[in-house]
Amino acid sequence: MQILNDLAVDYDIVEYLNNPPSAGELQSLAAKMGVKARDFTRTKEAVFKELKLQTHLDEDKIMFQKMSENPKLIERPIVVKGDRAVLGRPPEKVRAFLEG
Repeated sequence: MQILNDLAVDYDIVEYLNNPPSAGELQSLAAKMGVKARDFTRTKEAVFKELKLQTHLDEDKIMFQKMSENPKLIERPIVVKGDRAVLGRPPEKVRAFLEG
């Protein structure tokens, strides 16, 4: 958020744990980022291991559904600007995205 404040960018914070995105919304975010579900899945989360998702990492439909049902699996932050988005890790990616 500091980068957003430094750049004087208006932003909304999405409380994704309280209001998880749907599988369709996650698919839309992936398209805006130009990535697959596996690219913004937190594979070190306990729930990832509990659900035995390793074998499904290349199955976007399954992964988006599981990410929606278990939002702790979603890597964050994700910054959206119009029809594009970027995963904010490392944070410098956000600055480059917003300035570019």
